[in-house]
Amino acid sequence: MIRTLTVLHAQPVRGRPLALEIHAQVQGYALLITFWSNELGGEICTIDELYVRPDFRGQGHASALITALTGDRLFGTSESVAIDLEVTPKNQRAKTLYAKLGFRPAPNERLRYRRG
Repeated sequence: MIRTLTVLHAQPVRGRPLALEIHAQVQGYALLITFWSNELGGEICTIDELYVRPDFRGQGHASALITALTGDRLFGTSESVAIDLEVTPKNQRAKTLYAKLGFRPAPNERLRYRRG
């Protein structure tokens, strides 16, 4: 996490962290990472990580954070044309939440090659 924050601070074009503050204390966060999509003709903002402390889950905080991100004022970054996120296939609770907030499965399956 420290490495990610260091990179985002040094290279803000890569994305930004967003804190979830409740009662003037950070109780969660989202890491927003951007990249250019030729297919969509603009920046895609990926919610690379979304975290809410366990004692604050189930109270609508993640929904409020995502609603703020998908609103006209904060849509990922000012240049974003879409917001992506990943969810573990078996995490039905998260999938239900994201569907309720307007996220739909992407048409392409994601593959990854990892060095080392």
